[in-house]
Amino acid sequence: MEKKAQTEELLGTTLEDFTSKENWDKFFTIRGGDDSFEWYADWPELKAPLFSHLNRLQEPSLSSVESVGPVFPQILVPGCGNSRLSEHLYDAGFKGITNIDFSKVVISDMLRRNVRERPGMLWRVMDMTNMQAPFSYYLYPMFIDLVLALKSLGRAKIARKQEVGAKEFMDATFDAVLDKGGLDALMEPEHGPKLGNQYLTEVKRALRSEGKFICLTLAESHVLDLLFSKLRAGWKMSVEAIPQKPSNRPSLQTFMVVAEKDMSTTAHEITTLFDTSSLDCNRNQACGLCEALEKENHFRRGYSNGSDILHSLEDLKLGAKGDLMKLCQGRRFELTLDGKLGSYRAVLLDAHQQPGPFIYHCAVFIVPKPRAHEWLFSSEEGQWMVVESSNAARLIMVLLDSSHSHFSMDAIQKDLSPLIKQLAPGKDDNGAQIPFMMASDGIKQRNIIHKVTSPLSGPVVVEDVVYENVGLDVSHLLPSKDLIFRRLIFERTESLVQSEALLMMGGSSYAVNRVKRKETRSSSKSKRKGAQKQMELSNELTVYHSYLASSYHTGIISGFNLISSYIENVVSTGKTEKKEGGVDEMLNTILPVDCLARVKAVVVGLGAGLLPMFLHECMPFLHIEVVELDPVIFSLARDFFGFIEDKHLKVQIADGIQYVGELANSSEGDEMSVFHRNGDSSCSSTENGLACQLEGRGPTKVDIAILDVDSSDSSTGLTCPAADFVELSFLQSVKDTLSEQGLFVINLVSRSSAIKDMVVSRMKAVFTHLFCLQLEEDVNEVLFALRLESCLEEDYFPEATLKLEKLLKFKDPVMSQSILDAAKKIRCLK
Repeated sequence: MEKKAQTEELLGTTLEDFTSKENWDKFFTIRGGDDSFEWYADWPELKAPLFSHLNRLQEPSLSSVESVGPVFPQILVPGCGNSRLSEHLYDAGFKGITNIDFSKVVISDMLRRNVRERPGMLWRVMDMTNMQAPFSYYLYPMFIDLVLALKSLGRAKIARKQEVGAKEFMDATFDAVLDKGGLDALMEPEHGPKLGNQYLTEVKRALRSEGKFICLTLAESHVLDLLFSKLRAGWKMSVEAIPQKPSNRPSLQTFMVVAEKDMSTTAHEITTLFDTSSLDCNRNQACGLCEALEKENHFRRGYSNGSDILHSLEDLKLGAKGDLMKLCQGRRFELTLDGKLGSYRAVLLDAHQQPGPFIYHCAVFIVPKPRAHEWLFSSEEGQWMVVESSNAARLIMVLLDSSHSHFSMDAIQKDLSPLIKQLAPGKDDNGAQIPFMMASDGIKQRNIIHKVTSPLSGPVVVEDVVYENVGLDVSHLLPSKDLIFRRLIFERTESLVQSEALLMMGGSSYAVNRVKRKETRSSSKSKRKGAQKQMELSNELTVYHSYLASSYHTGIISGFNLISSYIENVVSTGKTEKKEGGVDEMLNTILPVDCLARVKAVVVGLGAGLLPMFLHECMPFLHIEVVELDPVIFSLARDFFGFIEDKHLKVQIADGIQYVGELANSSEGDEMSVFHRNGDSSCSSTENGLACQLEGRGPTKVDIAILDVDSSDSSTGLTCPAADFVELSFLQSVKDTLSEQGLFVINLVSRSSAIKDMVVSRMKAVFTHLFCLQLEEDVNEVLFALRLESCLEEDYFPEATLKLEKLLKFKDPVMSQSILDAAKKIRCLK
């Protein structure tokens, strides 16, 4: 126990980084050459499971020079340290062992300790993540006296073996690679999977066909994720638990993962050689391992069934998607490319028209993060359009994400080039380089205004951008001038702009003075200064709330035509009838009817507050309650997007599902206010009493309910809304809150047609009448549900659209027209 405590203390003081050669040199120097350090398990526990795998290894055929005497399986022990594992194996009859470590200190100690008793065992100073690079030979200069002594004893052959080595390990050199904690040590959280990925690539290269990678590991989730994905197609894998020494309490269990190089394209399911219930270890470790195994085997079953999954380059080279050297008409699959700058998601597409004519035999098309979500690049149909326009027989589309934002395009192209060459079809192209094309991100200038990390929403960015081109619906506001847009981005939702607003000087669409750029001989410098001044000007601008940059926002408003007759009736006649006596008669006597003729709207999801502000301005008859879970988002909307509350536009910081549930209860007679921000039930004056009534004190019905919230869990397949918001119980609660002619609107975002169909099916189960608006070249689909039981006649819609036009009060006629045009595209879902 004292020795163990000393070792743990030494580890803590010297091995702050397990990937540092200097730290390990220091550790082994302090510890000494004769004091071995064992990772995880000792020989008595390892002997039986190791023998069961090593004894079945096929005997290799050695070269004529080395084939004198017995022939042994060649075993590589990377990151050997000063463990006695190799010594035990050697003494048990496995004489063909090569040990490597990047610490000269430990290799020196181990050579000194074993050269006489185990002369056939080899020791090399080498980096296990780069076994192809020339390495230092066996420290011969440091042991010249020892080598000479061996020669004098007639052991010249052994001495010669210890001298040789200024070359790399060739492909398919070893029958087994035995790793005792090496992969775990490389997978430091600070370094991510980069070193582990490089190491496993080397293991795959160095192993012969039917060779085995035997990995002793603690089976942490991040280690298993890499191990399972790198050794998938063409590998047979098993996991077993190493018996532990008896102890008073469960500790971390050592597991043995054995992967056999199969050279097939099959993704075999992983077999487990232990009973889960019998594991005597940390509960979190056991649960994590079982979850990882279940997840991976589910993935491998889908892989074998031909499901649409991300393939690794290693899998593809083994033939997972056929012979990549040949073009295959209409072939398309997704893959990952592991470069030095990180991992890339890509799509390989072989043109439908085979053969040509084509300008390029193979080409690369890079899509920057801001555009990766667009229909043209994210949908299969759009990708085939890009293939046709590229004039390439094979197009490899690479979609960048936030991890690549810190690198230049030149650096990314250099990183991708050697990976892409392995995917090019085998045809003599006269030595021509594979061309790199790129979709512009469309942004001329970008300025980060604010960054914040929310406990609920994660990292959030506010930025101002100038686009290279803008649509006709906004360019008319400032002809020939650079328009500046302010954007709200949640980094958790990759490549998706949450909210976007147009900036104007003083709120006027014609008041922004363009920064004039002087034309000098140094024109490029002048342009850079002009762009910089233009972006600096954005600090003096304000959000123009009379314009909606998001097409789905205009789509949401277009659906109001479904209840435009009802809205017109409420606005013109008032919603509450005048009663004799009581507070209602007093209110109608003292205050204008218009104060009570309010259409009640609830918006779940604030974002930058652009939709509520627009509605508040163009539909002054609305009383809007916005429900937002995250107070950080509310602060950003107020501080950077000009969101302002008043008596008819309020924000409630609450859970949307709970809020709607309480509102549904209130609608059924619950006198508890769900609208009042601070929960104060007192109404001390007539004005406050009116506010209480307007804000829902007493039985409350909502005329318009809008759901516009994103999902933090991308695994559900729903980007918007979160899965809980399309549960039948929530949809029923929404229906219960609606007035008799109320309207419910959902912004639906999903790339899965099956998930969209599921949402529509649930909506139909609750609402009798359902309508939808599919936005062109966008993943957004807006769903509209009516509480009304009676059917709308076909001749209702033209008249309803005219009524909506009269109700809307716009400063900009183009904005009005875009909403009316969208209204005409709404269709009924039978």
